[in-house]
Amino acid sequence: MAGRIAFQGEPGAYSHQACRQARPEMEVVPCPTFEDVVELTRRGEVDLGMLAVENSTYGRVADVHTLLPNSGLHIVDEAFVRVRIALLAVKGTRIDEIRRVRCMSILHGQCRSFIRSHGFAAMNAHDNAAGARQVAELGDPAEAALASALAGEIYGLDMLADGIEDQKNNTTRFLVMSRAPDHTRRGGRMMTSFTFRVRNIPAALYKALGGFATNGVNMTKLESYMVGGSFTATEFFADIEGHPEDGNVARALDELSFFTSHMHILGVYPVDPSRD
Repeated sequence: MAGRIAFQGEPGAYSHQACRQARPEMEVVPCPTFEDVVELTRRGEVDLGMLAVENSTYGRVADVHTLLPNSGLHIVDEAFVRVRIALLAVKGTRIDEIRRVRCMSILHGQCRSFIRSHGFAAMNAHDNAAGARQVAELGDPAEAALASALAGEIYGLDMLADGIEDQKNNTTRFLVMSRAPDHTRRGGRMMTSFTFRVRNIPAALYKALGGFATNGVNMTKLESYMVGGSFTATEFFADIEGHPEDGNVARALDELSFFTSHMHILGVYPVDPSRD
């Protein structure tokens, strides 16, 4: 049995596309929220969860980085999905008939130029695929959706334009989550993701990160967020290239431990070929 993988959104969402790309053999399970994806995975109702974490145009996906450390789940893979945005409308619609477009605000921010140039009014949808479904249900040529070509296929809509995103390298990074960690070396290059909290001493962050520089470990991401609403407690989320068993990575993590009050490895997984 191939198993089941949960994603946030309705059928046709970009997270659905990520599941098709990364785990095409698995049955997909749509969920209303990221929390639902985590909960279904944690309870064993699905085998894996697919979570969007950042977009190359829009930036990081709100709430996910604070959700991950307490999820009890482990990152076992990453997936990069090229986000091509399509203009979808009911069959037979001409582009000059459209007055309103439905999409999430995060997608609106990725194709502002196209929306502005056509004078469309943007209507916020809780999910891009939901916007496509609503357009199909309304059957009004004045209504259109900005979503994936997959959503157009599922809801029987015409694609009037494709690739309308402002940045032609528009890409979203997803993380595949599992109840059990998998640190086995699969393929070539590996990534390690972890969170840490620095001790309350002068220059603690500078000293904590020094070991990665001196040991030649490439840190590809470092983000901070407040913990528990406190202005004095800051947690950091980091991605580095390498495996914890690599000599230079092991030394860097050991040095990190001297200047942190907490460190937790979220996952060790292969580098997605699309990362480069």
